[in-house]
Amino acid sequence: MKYRMIYDLHTHTVFSHGKGTIEDNVKAAVEKGLETIGIADHGPGHLTYGVKRENFPVMRKEVERLKPLYPQIQLKLCVEANIMNPSGRLDTGKEEERWLDAVLAGYHYGIFGEAPVRALFLHGGNLLRLGACKKANTERVLKALYENKIEILTHPGDKGVFDIEPIARACAERGTLMEISTWHKALTVEDIRICAKTQAEFVISSDAHTPERVGTFEEGLARALEAGLDPARIVNIREI
Repeated sequence: MKYRMIYDLHTHTVFSHGKGTIEDNVKAAVEKGLETIGIADHGPGHLTYGVKRENFPVMRKEVERLKPLYPQIQLKLCVEANIMNPSGRLDTGKEEERWLDAVLAGYHYGIFGEAPVRALFLHGGNLLRLGACKKANTERVLKALYENKIEILTHPGDKGVFDIEPIARACAERGTLMEISTWHKALTVEDIRICAKTQAEFVISSDAHTPERVGTFEEGLARALEAGLDPARIVNIREI
């Protein structure tokens, strides 16, 4: 049985820490036969490679310039916002989101937000994979899901210890897709099995940092099949 990817909303460019331009990613998506390509560079709160806030209108202008040049594919300007704040607030707000078509969000190191000392200790514990961080990690993700409209929760469970079942239930309730990343190892096979017991839906993303990785999905699909997930629950994969 063979499958193809319909869309890939999670790709990075030189506006954060990707290696290609927006147009480079679009060209790669066209070559892969995708119907939609998303540009989702890191949110502006990330200390080392977040998008500069003033670049969101620049990126929007570039997306609009490219649309008539590539009519065979739909272009979406997204962001991979950062989850850290105890309040649930992301590092993008109305000023940035007015330029965007969709918000993706995930937990990353390098974001300190509204409680920087607490964030520093949490990042340190997560680097050591300390189970003591599980409650705080899970609470921050849940709060972000309920306080924001997040289309995709990126690489859930990555970079720390999380209670994945309540996160999956929250995603199902909020209509947020759970990402099976081909760049990270999250969702893991075991986490997919846990999430599959809920009503959550899934999406495979390349999380491409170079244009040639745009549209890659095979490793993520293999992980999902190993977990016994029905491919029909992966919204951007179609059987051919």
